[in-house]
Amino acid sequence: MNRLKNATSPYLLQHADNPVDWWEWGEAAFAEARRRDVPILLSVGYAACHWCHVMAHESFEDEATARLMNDLFVNIKVDREERPDVDAVYMEATQAMTGQGGWPMTVFATPDGEPFYCGTYFPRQQFRALLMAVARAWREEREDVLKQGRKVVEALTARGPAPGETEPPSPERLSAAVRSLAASYDTAYGGFGGAPKFPPSMVLEFLLRHYARTQDAQALAMATGTLEAMARGGIYDQLGGGFARYSVDEAWVVPHFEKMLYDNALLARVYAHWWRLTGSPLAKRIALETCEWMLRDLRTPQGGLASALDADSEGQEGKYYVWTPEQLRRVLGEADGNAAAELLGVTESGTFEHGTSVLRLPGDPGDQEWWSRVRARLLAARAERVPPARDDKVVTAWNGLAIAALAECGALLGRPDLVGAAEEIARLLREVHLRDGRLTRTSRDGVPGANAGVLEDYADFAEGLLALHAVTGDPAHVRLAGTLLETVLTHFPDDRGGFYDTADDAERLFRRPQDPTDNATPSGQFAAAGALLSYAALTGSSRHRQAAASALAAATLLAGRHARFAGWGLAVAEALVSGPLEIAIVGDPADARTRALHGAALASPAPGAVITVGTGEAAGDVPLLRGRTPVDGAPAAYVCRNFTCRLPVTTPADLMAELAGG
Repeated sequence: MNRLKNATSPYLLQHADNPVDWWEWGEAAFAEARRRDVPILLSVGYAACHWCHVMAHESFEDEATARLMNDLFVNIKVDREERPDVDAVYMEATQAMTGQGGWPMTVFATPDGEPFYCGTYFPRQQFRALLMAVARAWREEREDVLKQGRKVVEALTARGPAPGETEPPSPERLSAAVRSLAASYDTAYGGFGGAPKFPPSMVLEFLLRHYARTQDAQALAMATGTLEAMARGGIYDQLGGGFARYSVDEAWVVPHFEKMLYDNALLARVYAHWWRLTGSPLAKRIALETCEWMLRDLRTPQGGLASALDADSEGQEGKYYVWTPEQLRRVLGEADGNAAAELLGVTESGTFEHGTSVLRLPGDPGDQEWWSRVRARLLAARAERVPPARDDKVVTAWNGLAIAALAECGALLGRPDLVGAAEEIARLLREVHLRDGRLTRTSRDGVPGANAGVLEDYADFAEGLLALHAVTGDPAHVRLAGTLLETVLTHFPDDRGGFYDTADDAERLFRRPQDPTDNATPSGQFAAAGALLSYAALTGSSRHRQAAASALAAATLLAGRHARFAGWGLAVAEALVSGPLEIAIVGDPADARTRALHGAALASPAPGAVITVGTGEAAGDVPLLRGRTPVDGAPAAYVCRNFTCRLPVTTPADLMAELAGG
């Protein structure tokens, strides 16, 4: 009996009609495996995963394969986005056993959950052979199987803290990290390393902050080269906005077409920061278009943002996005169609599959009015195609990232509607995802999921709230961020200055997950460090500042050879080295003079600068405002570091001069 029909996860619901007797993750499934004395077959994936769909079609929808699975195993299906903790510990085992990982992830485990054989995608015939071989080994070589499982678990659980640094990165280490990144920088196409290339969002944030602090031209050049190449390549949707998950080639031409909320939230913020630093028109356009895409294609009726769009439509990867020259001519006419094909790199032979091409925009069109018309017509024609499916669950952490991006893009780029959308997302997370100070990982259709929030949920939501406070001055956002961070400090610490990824009262797995390195999103530990540091700057809490500094020690260890996996930690370390600057704007937020000072503060690229705006009424929640007063009745700005402030200024020009002086 397939038990997924009542699941809340769109990914699990995709498998609800499989002939496989799927179970959801839970004690009942493990009890059934013990009762039957068979192993667990754990399959982990997510709704927008192309190869998950392929394996499902080849194997899980196949009656003969399903019979083998049902006869020989208890089969558990997990949505990695709902259960990042389960995904993390079994992915670690998969990588330890095979040297690589990915999704779908296929794990064979004992009825107690200890993994003994792991892999990823298997073609149908290979998968069937594997099923029979594992079952035979379970029956005939049980002790060897159990010994293998115990070895894996012992090896993983024995991993202690890496020897070395216990302090956050110094200015010298941050400069060394830039040199390390330069060694793997692709001078031809931007990005780091070879194909496949993922958007290095967190590394780019570090490079921009490093340049803002040091004026290191190499850091800005690497960031600029990468940001320009991605924005003009096929990884960016040149018609509808938004970035695909990654590029399969080194030149950013052909993407893996799934679009994830987390990528776009992180990238929108980075492009806005690039614009703030350089004034690049391309940066402004990409930041705004990416935000507009998030709100147009991912917004849910409840005001949150869905997690992803699928890579496939009508069973084909990328079909929704690719074009032939003939299709362009059919929509635009002969002359405009040919011109668009030349502009967008659409060739007769194609750059993708079956003679189709991914749209690129290597340079800005000379006639912007013409391009606007052409783009609108192509977008309207594309809207008549069958769109990719949407995974409409709302993930706390990723919506926290989106709050920060929408708030900052809205404030910096003159779009108050984006700030309003950030407020709506914060309201949804507060009202639906938060109960008695504890977060749930997801919701769907306004109904909270059953899975507890993990470290990144608390950290990224707190980060979003503090960014939103900087834009709006609402002290309620600081209060709620403080509540979330108190949970982090109470339930997630290890005994070495870092944080586990799950709370001390969360479900026990064979290993408590802890990974300080960035992956597709900032690591929970580095995200927590960033939010703790900002909160400390607003409140003067030495406890929060020390926790942030301790959590950044992992970035010190990674700064040399592995800086690509510590981008967010290095970015937070830039803020720590810089202070960060604390900017208190004292005055009525409705006063035009206050707004002008506030705008000047937001325009500062000082790494991790913390901003508050308001009157003494908010000082109870935001101690940075405490004791600050207008000057001769005029709104004033105080530039501080570690709660020590310079003399107040009353004009935007004077404030910008203060900020430029550090």
